[in-house]
Amino acid sequence: MRIWDGETGALLATLEGHTAWVRSAAYSPDGKRIVSASDDQSVRIWDGETGALLATLEGHTAGVLSAAYSPDGGRIVSASDDQSVRIWDGETGALLRTLEGHTAGVLSAAYSPDGKRIVSASDDGSVRIWDGETGAPLATLEGHTAGVSSAAYSPDGSRIVSASDDRQRAHLGWRDG
Repeated sequence: MRIWDGETGALLATLEGHTAWVRSAAYSPDGKRIVSASDDQSVRIWDGETGALLATLEGHTAGVLSAAYSPDGGRIVSASDDQSVRIWDGETGALLRTLEGHTAGVLSAAYSPDGKRIVSASDDGSVRIWDGETGAPLATLEGHTAGVSSAAYSPDGSRIVSASDDRQRAHLGWRDG
């Protein structure tokens, strides 16, 4: 992985530590940390300025395909080919919850804008919504005819968009109450 200057394009740091393909990387909301997900079955936390490795999060039993911070930076969510979504402490890297229910690899997971929900997308063709604090399953959204590669909340959290190999884009509504 590499950190580049956004204005000049100059290489600022090279982050070394993963032993397989790095599938995703994202900054924490305050920009002080970076989280990465890799086929080496790990999630890693890096210093966002220096690139120093701060923590290696282990627990997935297959490649990790995505990792992202919660809006407040207090948690990290990861999605893996082991069919699970995991919630980690964003500071310490401690495993807080393992979310199970998908029947194929989970390709992406992301927090809602308020951090209260997590949406996950799976090769099983479903999109699932989870409670962001407890990990409790809230809903399974179906409609795709192939694996779902990604899902994300709208900025106001009132909609979810998902993308799939079925070449359809589905806007799936979700709102509490």
